[in-house]
Amino acid sequence: METAILGGVTPSTRPGTAPDAAAPHVVVAPDSFKGSLGAPEVAEAVRQGVLAAAPHARVTCLAMADGGEGTLDALVTSWGAPVHEVGTCDALGRPTTARWAVSPEGRTGVVELAEASGLPAVADEPLQPLHAHTRGTGELAAAVLDAGVDEVLVCLGGSASTDGGSGVLVGLGARLLDAAGEPVPDGGEGLARVARLDLDGLHPRAREVRWRLAVDVTNPLVGEHGAATVFGPQKGATPGDVAFLDAALSRWADLLEQDTGVAVRDLPGAGAAGGVPAALVAVLGAVPEPGATLVAEAVGLADAVADAVLVVTGEGSFDSQSVRGKVADGVARVAAASPARPPVVVLAGQVLLPAAQAHAAGIAAAFSIAPGPVALEDLLPRTAARLTDLAASVTRLALAGR
Repeated sequence: METAILGGVTPSTRPGTAPDAAAPHVVVAPDSFKGSLGAPEVAEAVRQGVLAAAPHARVTCLAMADGGEGTLDALVTSWGAPVHEVGTCDALGRPTTARWAVSPEGRTGVVELAEASGLPAVADEPLQPLHAHTRGTGELAAAVLDAGVDEVLVCLGGSASTDGGSGVLVGLGARLLDAAGEPVPDGGEGLARVARLDLDGLHPRAREVRWRLAVDVTNPLVGEHGAATVFGPQKGATPGDVAFLDAALSRWADLLEQDTGVAVRDLPGAGAAGGVPAALVAVLGAVPEPGATLVAEAVGLADAVADAVLVVTGEGSFDSQSVRGKVADGVARVAAASPARPPVVVLAGQVLLPAAQAHAAGIAAAFSIAPGPVALEDLLPRTAARLTDLAASVTRLALAGR
């Protein structure tokens, strides 16, 4: 395969053939198939199918994500960028290592919250909803700032904590103090006691860079749709814990507004990842953005689809959530805004969204890789092969009139 990294995209043709500017251009921009294949592996399987049907096609593979777990891998794959590691702590304070990356031009640093503060990393211990924290993510962000970037992209998702982003600030050098001037404990528990936010020790570059937050929910910080109420039970919170955490987050919102003048209590998306955006928006001026849209921008999707004749995306389950800010939705929006307006086809493990709703969202068609009624455990080992076969069929159909 001839491959060249150009602005984060990877054009390729069948081995032994040369790229042809007049050849049909197909863009492959999938999400991961969770539990089966990562987005780069999905893209490769689809690429093989496209080239099986159209050996002289130009294929651009862009691994996508919605801002949650897997976004770092998707970005470094599309960028061809190296991954760095730093020692930090997990959501329970235990030593661990976490990865980060910088875009090829050195401007954007990427931090994935799940790397240091994710739920899977602490699954070996009983869940600790009141004590789990995001301090490790702050330490990870500090390493990215030390690299000299101009902006930091924080990918939110998979959080083990409900600490309102207080841990991130602590990891960046801030201190949360109680009424006696003593540091409060990590986690949501500490928010119930915090009386003062001391930013004197904050990383010197923390307020010099642009902060962008990739989110895939619009929940506010507190209340019946807030971080504790909606997501707390997933992290082990009992009804009593939920009430405690919601009150603690409310207290935290009041303190942030008092100290910064920024109201975050009802900010859409502030409830993501246990409320992390609340602290970063108030203190650092961070901007929450739909994760899929942000990733699409970072990997250059708009440039890639400008002359495409077909765009293939995919995910494990194509359902009503898929057209509400997930990858398929983001890809469809970018394709619809491009000069070429190429058709967008979804390949999925299962298709649950009616065709009319998919079409209304800018999706030309959606196909399941399942050959018929089949158990999930039987389908998983053949995911890549089924994707390749289905991509070949879709490509033949899409290019039949050319």
